[in-house]
Amino acid sequence: MMEEVLLDKAWLVQILDECLAENDLDVIRRRVDDLRGQVTGDGLPPVGDEPLPWRRDVLLADLTQIVETHTLQRTHYYLARLRKAATEVRTGKINDLNLNRWKDYDDILTDSLWVMDRRDSTGSHKAWYWGNFIPQIPHQMLLRYTRRGDWALDTFAGSGTTLIECRRLGRNGLGVELNPDVASRAREIVAQEPNPHGVTTDIALGDSAVFDYEALLRERGLKQVQLLIMHPPYHDIIQFSEDARDLSNATSTDAFVDMFSQIVARTYPILEKGRYLVVVIGDKYIQGEWVPLGFHLMQAVQAQGYTLKSIIVKNFDETRAKREQKALWRYRALVGGFYVFKHEYILLFSK
Repeated sequence: MMEEVLLDKAWLVQILDECLAENDLDVIRRRVDDLRGQVTGDGLPPVGDEPLPWRRDVLLADLTQIVETHTLQRTHYYLARLRKAATEVRTGKINDLNLNRWKDYDDILTDSLWVMDRRDSTGSHKAWYWGNFIPQIPHQMLLRYTRRGDWALDTFAGSGTTLIECRRLGRNGLGVELNPDVASRAREIVAQEPNPHGVTTDIALGDSAVFDYEALLRERGLKQVQLLIMHPPYHDIIQFSEDARDLSNATSTDAFVDMFSQIVARTYPILEKGRYLVVVIGDKYIQGEWVPLGFHLMQAVQAQGYTLKSIIVKNFDETRAKREQKALWRYRALVGGFYVFKHEYILLFSK
């Protein structure tokens, strides 16, 4: 985590106001350069009633930009922007990000290609469940598309990855899981994660395709949730159970897509208008043919009335199946005339 410096808000604003009232560019540069020196070293005044935390590197970069600007008009523009960042909070309707301090959020991904070395294994995140997704996905989605206190629902709760991230970020989280043994263990593991924000996290047992979501929400005084997350099986790549209702036991690709579509349709009414659905899915390769599950599900979701907002491609080089068999998979690709896919899709839809 980047180092933060604690400023006295009134002191900083006074300096910025004085600079904004000044029309001599050299005077402004000297004053801002002095401020930059105080931020760099230990020359800051004591903090009063309004402490103002700021990432040191971001603040120094903004001050340097002001010092190096060549026109008075542009200098005043940057000074006014910095003052606004110090005094005003501007958030959107669907998250807590202060857009006046957007440079602070370089940990939030905005590109459509995610290359990650390994999954987050801190806290309660453990790779005990075959086929669970990396915690970084719900972490990013919760930060971008929910506010503290909002409700997220994961229709394939699995090991409880989404709910663990909900606890960390101050979001309420609900999950639905078909396998009773998996649900039981996931509840125990999620409960081990600290809950500093006092949010609700729970996993209900049931079939997501016919589950009574309205009743689940009514129990908590809710009508809708603010985020839906779905990470279904990638058809039959991994068989998770013997249950015929399990999507990993779908008899064909068409049957798999149809089963998934039922879940999308059933959850559509409980997602608040203007909010987001996240679908995490990979493709499969069988008998010499690439089966584009991601694109099949994308079209299925759009058919339910959702708008496609983004397709994110995430590299998943370090999977259990391929981790120790990279050379073998390369050989198979050369022999079979195909490419080894090392990616999966994060499909983002809005209602």
